[in-house]
Amino acid sequence: MRAMQSILFGLVMAITLSTMAQGRELATPVDDLVEVELASVGINPLTGSPVVLLRETLSGDVVPIFIGVPEARAILLAMHDTQMPRPMTHDLMRDLLTTMGAELKRVLVDDLANGTYFGMLELRIAGSDEPVRVDTRPSDALALAVRTGASIHVAPKILIAGRDLDYEALPDDQVVTALGITVVAVTSRLRDAFDLPDLPGLLVNRSAGAAAAAGLNPGSLILEVNGEVPESPMQLLDLVRDTPSGEQVEIRFWQDGEQGTLLLSPDATGTPERSAEDDREVTV
Repeated sequence: MRAMQSILFGLVMAITLSTMAQGRELATPVDDLVEVELASVGINPLTGSPVVLLRETLSGDVVPIFIGVPEARAILLAMHDTQMPRPMTHDLMRDLLTTMGAELKRVLVDDLANGTYFGMLELRIAGSDEPVRVDTRPSDALALAVRTGASIHVAPKILIAGRDLDYEALPDDQVVTALGITVVAVTSRLRDAFDLPDLPGLLVNRSAGAAAAAGLNPGSLILEVNGEVPESPMQLLDLVRDTPSGEQVEIRFWQDGEQGTLLLSPDATGTPERSAEDDREVTV
């Protein structure tokens, strides 16, 4: 009886998602979308509005797009790996998809019209070979992507429009992701908690994709990027962006009492599907 209920429940979920997805067609073909990495949350200095910073994996450019305050907070909570006592809205959405046998594979931000961004969730449903796309606000989709590891793909017109927008780092509590490595500033409390050496650098609080496959773990200390000490999380993003074309990003780190060097391709991300063998070289 339970098995039959589960099958029926999954069927209803698939039909519901398919119906929802039919409300809008993609404005930009999937093959024309550009993969990006969600790097951080900042603010627009003119309006004081929050913006999410997207790093183009091929060019290295950092492009801001506007998001709402609640979504900015949701993204920051996930980047900090903050555990809430009860599920917040985007945690609930993630758990609901998992319970229903659906997986968020890609976030597609496909259009910008009259100042409004448009996006799609691309889902894989258990038992179905065809992806299901659901219309969404991009800010909600990005908050989900941080929680699920889904890749993010954006229309070129949005990236071009965003290059004209100014942004600043958050004044406090910066958190930045680049190359699948999420870092925060090292405080005395964190230094004591993780038993870190008295060396300048940034604390790794998340590691995914090629960096994680190469053995870089949370609790490590990023000492240098391309021979320079990053003095803030946002500077790490700048150093990655300034890597000369055709060269790998060299990261020197401290981990478990030893120092090592990690070489990553500038187009590496935290997306699980990426081949770590193509993206990294590590020596300890």
